[in-house]
Amino acid sequence: MPEPYDVITMGRIGVDLYPLEVGVPLARVETFGKFLGGSPTNVAVAAARLGRRTAVITRTGQDAFGTYLHQELERFGVDARWATAVAEYPTPVTFCEIFPPDDFPLYFYRQPKAPDLEIHASDLDLDAVRAARIFWMTGTGLSAEPSRSATLAALAARGTGPADASGATTATVFDLDWRPMFWDGGDDSTEAPARYREALAHATVAVGNVDECAIATGEREPYAAARALLAAGVELAVVKQGPKGVLAVHRDGTSADCPPLPVEVVNGLGAGDAFGGALCHGLLAGWPLDRLVRYANAAGAIVASRLACSSAMPFPDEVERAVEAGAVTAEPGARAAQADLSTPVGPGAAPDLGAQAAREAPQDPGTPPDPSAQPDPGAPADPSAPATRQAPPDPGAPATRQAPPDPGAPATRQAPPDPGASAAPNTPAAPRTGADS
Repeated sequence: MPEPYDVITMGRIGVDLYPLEVGVPLARVETFGKFLGGSPTNVAVAAARLGRRTAVITRTGQDAFGTYLHQELERFGVDARWATAVAEYPTPVTFCEIFPPDDFPLYFYRQPKAPDLEIHASDLDLDAVRAARIFWMTGTGLSAEPSRSATLAALAARGTGPADASGATTATVFDLDWRPMFWDGGDDSTEAPARYREALAHATVAVGNVDECAIATGEREPYAAARALLAAGVELAVVKQGPKGVLAVHRDGTSADCPPLPVEVVNGLGAGDAFGGALCHGLLAGWPLDRLVRYANAAGAIVASRLACSSAMPFPDEVERAVEAGAVTAEPGARAAQADLSTPVGPGAAPDLGAQAAREAPQDPGTPPDPSAQPDPGAPADPSAPATRQAPPDPGAPATRQAPPDPGAPATRQAPPDPGASAAPNTPAAPRTGADS
């Protein structure tokens, strides 16, 4: 049997079209950058950046954007063997607006249906899913058939998650990832809480912000929500609290309540995906809970300091530096600056992102990227760029700024969608910033 994957994620993928003009309304934006996006896909990229062998189970359209996404997965070192094409539906695109430090509305175009919701249980390689050291799924995958049945089949195949040959405990992670516009009834959906409870019974780790925890458990107070998640069956509950940091509570009685890291926020989208990839990395390493959460916080904060999501994911040395410093600071010639902030990013300024593609050589999917690889030094970011303030939720913001907006948990400023609307393509959704994204 082939070597098991460190991390397999399952669910959403798409193309993020991000403005290259900061502080400009979408109606007036003239230039956009194109990036790989989708929360579980970004988590796979984040874990690969940290040296883990990752793969993603998803589906794209059979179109040029789908081809682009497969190329990007290969470039980031994520195995795309289970990223298949659907002829009937176009590859989704997502737009956002960038108003640092905490305003990043998202606009999803996933109609008539997103290909990633066309994953069938019969198409799954359940042996690979079962063998993976970590399996990561999201709430969005439960929002429609056949994805719902496929997600639950993958969870059932995981069983209890025993220790692997190296002694590291495997984990089945449920990213609560609440996106009301993807569910019939929106915020008033009666089906979502029941589906969440069904998935929690199979998971060993649950991750979500307070709004997502409320959907899953009915509790919004962080400690109450953590206790409710443990009671629902998981061993570790991670509650992201925005500017208050992150609370993690384990069934064995240990807990960690970590504050956010100070950071100049450029784009809070994707920070939660970096947090997720770093969380997987720490779980695989068997780190103590406090170290695990602080490391994931730092990864998220790094991404919040950059424009994009997938290409903004940090390398191990960048995360360690942020953990040691207790903050994310701009450094001349740093990978982050070169990849995403090679030109000043001030209101209306368009950062040069062309260097990002050039500096990352294609990698064989299924093999982890070389964490020691360093891109060519780039110009330092303009210190006057984004507004200074504390990292959005759980400052786990990852590296370089190219972060696709993780269509996931509703943010503080998110206006509730029309209860009757289902995944309306032009419905703006407030992003989950920082660790919340």
